[in-house]
Amino acid sequence: MEDSASRKESPEGTRLRVKPTASLKQVAKHLGLNPATVSVVLNDVPGRSIPQATRDRIKATAKAMNYQPNLLARSLRSRRTLTIGILVPELGEPYHTQVMSGIGDQLIQAGYFYFTAHHRHKQNLIEDYTRMLLSRGAQGLIAIDTHLEHPISVPVVAVPGHQHIEGVINVLLDHERAAELALGHLYDLGHRQLAFMHGQPFSADSDERWKHLTAVAKRMGLAIKPELVVNLERDMTSPELGFSLVQKLLAAKQPFTAIVAFNDISAIGAIRTLSDFNLRVPEDVSVLGFDNIKAASFTVPRLTTISQPLEEIGRIATQSLLNLIHKTVPPRDEIIVEPKLVVRESTGPVNDSNIAAR
Repeated sequence: MEDSASRKESPEGTRLRVKPTASLKQVAKHLGLNPATVSVVLNDVPGRSIPQATRDRIKATAKAMNYQPNLLARSLRSRRTLTIGILVPELGEPYHTQVMSGIGDQLIQAGYFYFTAHHRHKQNLIEDYTRMLLSRGAQGLIAIDTHLEHPISVPVVAVPGHQHIEGVINVLLDHERAAELALGHLYDLGHRQLAFMHGQPFSADSDERWKHLTAVAKRMGLAIKPELVVNLERDMTSPELGFSLVQKLLAAKQPFTAIVAFNDISAIGAIRTLSDFNLRVPEDVSVLGFDNIKAASFTVPRLTTISQPLEEIGRIATQSLLNLIHKTVPPRDEIIVEPKLVVRESTGPVNDSNIAAR
């Protein structure tokens, strides 16, 4: 009679034999050798004088017996799990996805595994998931758009990070330069009446981005009218985020020639709303996004935006974390990433004869 544990059914009903695995002790017993000797060979421990013939025999036997190392036991002994925890608000949001793509590529290259937990900006889940990731052996954490309140017992990198917490490296965009690029571009096109979207209060970049936008606008002599500022509040990742806000702007009957959106998703929603109200982009209203997600170059019209190198940010954050873990370079408090202006089709010269909401 066949052991049911040694076979399983294929989708077609054919029995597939699964070869049983052997432990290190079983391999050693079969060879008549000390388990310590077998362990030295199979784990490639340097500096041990074991004849090459014996090494070859051990490895051949281990392969024939389908030896599988106990990685959990090994990691507990070495205190190196090669595992990273990632905290993220939302798994489907384009910004988060592109940053995580860079993180994943870098961890694969380094031979690390990772757990991901999404928390929807709920502080109790951030605390709970942090403890759970640490209990599962995470050697470090990468926090994407996640509000951290205190130091953590392992190295941490925050993307973007604006709080100064011991043991945490902040990777963030140069928001002052981003504001200069965004407002300078619109100013050069003749725009003086601008509408703005302020990010959600739970978004890590909201206050920092707004602070620099207002400062740069003041230097340039651009007035920011309160009635032309709308606040993103809903926790969503679809273009609907900007759709209703532009309806609100148009209902206020205050003239504007351009919209500075908080991100590309809200900018895409803004373009849809303007089209529904028979306003052309950019002939009647210019729209400028932020992030340069992959969809930005496929909208109609293609979106002008401030580009963050999102996948590169993920790789930078990951390498910084690995450097912290292995102590290969001195730790840094923050790493600043430079933005770029990507000009496409959604911005153009101001058209005074067609000012929105005139």
